[in-house]
Amino acid sequence: MDSLITAAALALASGDALGALKRVALRDDAPALALRGIAMAQLGDLVRAKALLKSAARAFGPREAVARARCVVAEAEIALVSRDLTWPVKALEAARKVLDAHGDRVNAAHAGNVAIRRLVLIGRLDEAEQALGRLDPMPLPPKLRAAHELVASGIAVRRLKTQAARAAIDRARLAARQADIPALSAEVETAAHVLDTPAARLISRGDERPLLLGQVEALFSSGALVVDACRHVVRDAGAVVPLASRPVLFALARILAEAWPADVARGTLIARAFRGKHADESHRARLRVEIGRLRAALAGLAEVSATKRGFAISPGRAGEIAVLAPLMEGPHGAVLAFLADGEAWSSSALSIALGASPRTVQRALDSLAGEGKAQAIGRGRARRWMSPPLSFFPTILLLPGPLPSD
Repeated sequence: MDSLITAAALALASGDALGALKRVALRDDAPALALRGIAMAQLGDLVRAKALLKSAARAFGPREAVARARCVVAEAEIALVSRDLTWPVKALEAARKVLDAHGDRVNAAHAGNVAIRRLVLIGRLDEAEQALGRLDPMPLPPKLRAAHELVASGIAVRRLKTQAARAAIDRARLAARQADIPALSAEVETAAHVLDTPAARLISRGDERPLLLGQVEALFSSGALVVDACRHVVRDAGAVVPLASRPVLFALARILAEAWPADVARGTLIARAFRGKHADESHRARLRVEIGRLRAALAGLAEVSATKRGFAISPGRAGEIAVLAPLMEGPHGAVLAFLADGEAWSSSALSIALGASPRTVQRALDSLAGEGKAQAIGRGRARRWMSPPLSFFPTILLLPGPLPSD
């Protein structure tokens, strides 16, 4: 390998993308194209980076399987950053196997890390955790150790294991300092900030206050009966009742829990749960039916009893009742939670990440755009969606994936 290629590769390894470009910007041989592509990715020009890496992969000869595999891994990482979730995952796994077979353990580990990050992004936490457990970070250079620990922290955060998340952040912070790459250190601090930012609201006994993720974790293990409006479940320390597919029942449970220990008038329940302006006998009959269904759904967790003016809820084995609510209410919170990561998403990528139909996602995006909470960039297949910065927006609790006891 000639000296300019070596110098450019060393510059990229230290995070100096401009220094690398100075050495290979005018060259069109395969190694230079690959290095230029990685440099452009570091500078944020992902479209140009992708084109350069594709050209490099084609330019490498049939005997240069390792170099082509490295290009595939770099292209997969660009696809992940640009939220192109339709990129072929099998190509990444094939590249990882080639690198591993040829003894390039570092880049093979990096390929595995990219695959795990994709799994975390789409909420497949069990698979991500199993794959992460198969990777030993100790032999890796500091940059990849930091990336490994950031993934571990991301999984722990999504599972609401905040102590494990902080421990992983501390290890990532140490590795980032050893790597001496400012951008990597900034990424670690951004991940750490999630743990110290309000993630939800607690409503109990007429009071309301914000909660950090660690406080949400403590609430779930406290033994209280929690009506979780982030995941639309009712839970205590021993059981979870999912009500996402039964919105009327969840609405009734939340209204009653917010009023606890007081009762709620029938007219109020009808107005808020059924959105009926005037309660007539048909509304009251429907309320009796839905209350009966709620009693059956919450059997063992809570009791719903009739009072003179309406209904009241009381905890079963729990001593307290609390409502966990998003910081910002709205029907499209999960879509906003993805957009809030600052990246540009296609509607198809959001559909994959959410496990929802493309039409459902597009309706949500159109609605958010009408409210000024999302904006489209580009047209046709190149169209991407972003959201303006939102203060105190919960980006964790509204994302898909299991939480404790789910």
